[in-house]
Amino acid sequence: MKGRILEVARRIFGEYGFHGTTTRMIAQTVGIDISTLYYHWGEKGDLYEAVVLDIYEDLREKLIEVEGLIRGKPLSERLEIAINEMTDYLFEQPEISNLILFRYFAKTRHASPLDFRVPEFMSNIAHSMGLVPDKAQFPVDAKMKMLAVMNAIHNFVSGENFFLALLGSEHEAYVKGVKETLKFLLIPAFASGDNPCRPAKNA
Repeated sequence: MKGRILEVARRIFGEYGFHGTTTRMIAQTVGIDISTLYYHWGEKGDLYEAVVLDIYEDLREKLIEVEGLIRGKPLSERLEIAINEMTDYLFEQPEISNLILFRYFAKTRHASPLDFRVPEFMSNIAHSMGLVPDKAQFPVDAKMKMLAVMNAIHNFVSGENFFLALLGSEHEAYVKGVKETLKFLLIPAFASGDNPCRPAKNA
């Protein structure tokens, strides 16, 4: 039951944000009394924090998986695999992108551990994609480039319903188009031999 509540809470917080979600909404979706929800998770802020930490663990595990897939491959191939893997992963769990965008582009009064772990996310992703040679060495210019990559993926995922209507497309074609567009923009930007965005030769 505790896991079921967490699963539903991820989806609803991801759709409505912290302030747009009520514990009653979550309880009704699970099919339980509000008292049962409080018994397992306490107040709404406690459940939200659990959702954020759950997302953190999922992302961490996915990044470890991606690192294993791309290790030792040429930079352009690393970028292509990482874009494919992370895009598919986030489209399968859109609440992750939604919650991250809610945290950073909407006003909220609720503090979250995710705020303090974002630099770790960014350095892991940058290292996985071959943009920095060492997770511990993450200069500001590399962080800015990584933000551009992350925001591009998150915005395509979170904005799918709006963009589908705008493009007159369907989900499968849209996901394919997102990956092609990201690779078209990002691989030349980071892997071109004469482009200043490219990391050091031994990255």
